[in-house]
Amino acid sequence: MHDHIALPDWNSLARLDDESLPLLGTALLIARDEYPDLDAGQYEALVQGHAAGMRDEIDATGHWALKIQAINRHLFEELGYAGDHDQYYDPRNSYLNEVFERRRGNPISLALVQMEVARRLGVPLDGVSFPGHFLVRLPVDDGVLVMDPFNRGRPLDIDELRQRARPHLGGDAPDDEALSQILNPASNRAILMRVLRNLHGVYSDGDDWERATRSADRLLKLSPNDADALRDRGLGYLRIGHNSGARADLARYLQLNPRAPDAMTVRAHLVDLGGAGRVN
Repeated sequence: MHDHIALPDWNSLARLDDESLPLLGTALLIARDEYPDLDAGQYEALVQGHAAGMRDEIDATGHWALKIQAINRHLFEELGYAGDHDQYYDPRNSYLNEVFERRRGNPISLALVQMEVARRLGVPLDGVSFPGHFLVRLPVDDGVLVMDPFNRGRPLDIDELRQRARPHLGGDAPDDEALSQILNPASNRAILMRVLRNLHGVYSDGDDWERATRSADRLLKLSPNDADALRDRGLGYLRIGHNSGARADLARYLQLNPRAPDAMTVRAHLVDLGGAGRVN
């Protein structure tokens, strides 16, 4: 039996600043929505165990780049963590307990495992909210080493990063300044919100509106004024027949974002809901 570690409380998260927001604890909290019996202590102990098993080697290794190379070798070769290339959109790839159990994940969940283990070993690995696939970064000498956790932590050079960003930037490759902006470290809140957005996308694509709505609701626990999450929860409420919730969220979305590209559609929903009078 593991010591029971207290997970954070959903209702406390909005008040925490980005860095006080616990990354592993909140990721396990997200998983507990789907797996109510999840034992958080078990996974906390697993991460500690992963780190303990490589501590001597990492401490004896001098350079940051060599330290992360050794961490990646342990995680991706010895422990067998790998990107789920076959079922990329399987929701289990976003739930950290499943990632630990199956040793399979999507880019952001594998980055999370990699970051948690590295940070416990004193290696300052950060996440990067790169367009498309989530990446990780480590400061080295006069620059930054960028790696792809979905492909065993493979380092990416500047040309490949430019090519990867291009389709998400309207076909243009980013210049140096734009690229360094994109490569800024992601805050804990930004990482956790991206996990929830991925889940919302998977569930809404599969018409699982209960779970899609839950994902949007959890986004709002992290960031109460996130306009997209308000719209998504409102549209989810509409699908599951919670009309008063839908009306409140969609009206607030238009209040926050009156010139939104989908404002017409949202207004039409409000008219159907009999809530048009609230939007001026």
